[in-house]
Amino acid sequence: MRAAIPRVLIVDDEPDILELLELALSRMGLDVVRASGVKQAIACLDSQKFDLCLTDMRMPDGEGVEVVRHIAELNLDVPVAVITAHGNLENAVAVLKAGAFDYLSKPVALDQLRALVSSALRLPGKQEKHTDGTSSLLGNSPAMQQVRDLVERVARSQAPVHINGESGSGKELAARLIVEKSSRRDQPFVAVNCGAIPENLMESEFFGYRKGAFTGADKDKEGFFQAANQGTLLLDEVADLPLAMQVKLLRVIQEKKVRRVGATEEEVVDVRILSATHKDLAKCVVDGSFRQDLYYRLNVIALHMPSLREMREDVPEIAGRLLQRLCGESKVHFSGAALKALAGYDFPGNVRELENIIERAVALCADGVITPDDLQLAPLRSTTPTDKAEGSGKYPLTDYLDRVEREALLEALQRTHFNRTAAAKILGVTFRALRYRMDRLSITEQDKQE
Repeated sequence: MRAAIPRVLIVDDEPDILELLELALSRMGLDVVRASGVKQAIACLDSQKFDLCLTDMRMPDGEGVEVVRHIAELNLDVPVAVITAHGNLENAVAVLKAGAFDYLSKPVALDQLRALVSSALRLPGKQEKHTDGTSSLLGNSPAMQQVRDLVERVARSQAPVHINGESGSGKELAARLIVEKSSRRDQPFVAVNCGAIPENLMESEFFGYRKGAFTGADKDKEGFFQAANQGTLLLDEVADLPLAMQVKLLRVIQEKKVRRVGATEEEVVDVRILSATHKDLAKCVVDGSFRQDLYYRLNVIALHMPSLREMREDVPEIAGRLLQRLCGESKVHFSGAALKALAGYDFPGNVRELENIIERAVALCADGVITPDDLQLAPLRSTTPTDKAEGSGKYPLTDYLDRVEREALLEALQRTHFNRTAAAKILGVTFRALRYRMDRLSITEQDKQE
């Protein structure tokens, strides 16, 4: 068993730094052990038990990443953070990928140090499991098993995770599962759709504002970062952030401080960043719509959510669970032919589309048996003049109405160069309603006509 007082190993070749760290950690009630280099640190780790390790990056006898790898290779239950030169992004990314849970930039700010240590000492042990069942990733295909394995590993870290996958593939669910298994599971989780915030409101929404900062600011307001303090912030559809906001976000991630609009002082925030998008963020960097330095900050650990096409063998199980959730204990079930039809369908909208199909099939089926006809799996397509001339494509009615709605949405989006706010105004719907309809009908930027 570990001692009642947490023990921390600090590693640095500079005596002044060691003394500063020891003083700060001792005042937090921690037992501190010093090491002046990599070899001494490894010897300490081999002979004693620690609850946390803080190591410098560059020392005369080696690199701090060697300490990180030693802990990882021996499967020691010791969270480790690295202190690296200010702004040295390459080193920070390297140590996080090697297994460090976080890093600090020199010169070390004591408030950030205390926040990091407090977070690290809340980390659950590797064998600890949290099975409250609030969320789960269904399926036993190799692709989904790989996702679950990576979720388990990254949950213990504080490193940024970027989740990529098609619309409807469960990116937010994966993010919530990471949080659920992490030390921050009892802290705030704030999910932000970056594409749904008007550009002129982004800074105040993310960072908050002071009373009187602008017309209508009649009281102080917290931003997303303050609301997620001590917890996790999910930047969904992060590729939609405008470049000006990307610069400000990069600084907050680097400095771990935010300044409210209208304020003169900065506030320290302890927030783990997760991000997600259906776009290829690396391609966005190449075409200049996303900053390379921010990309490397967010994409420290990459998690790909597979499409249903990549895990067809899991479709029957997922469909069955969704049906159970929709119908409870009622005796509605799929026919064998219906399950076969689902397994062969491409699902451009992934799990979200599957859920929509099942909900519709439940309403249409007779005698509690869902047949292929109830599923209505004909692929969506735009109405063409030929269709109108031949009088075909109007049945089944739900598919016909979906095609008409999709055509109307695409027309408005093309007219506004895919400016969703402007398109919503043309269509006479709210921005949220437009987003919902685009997701339901699987409309993405790939449908944009050049």
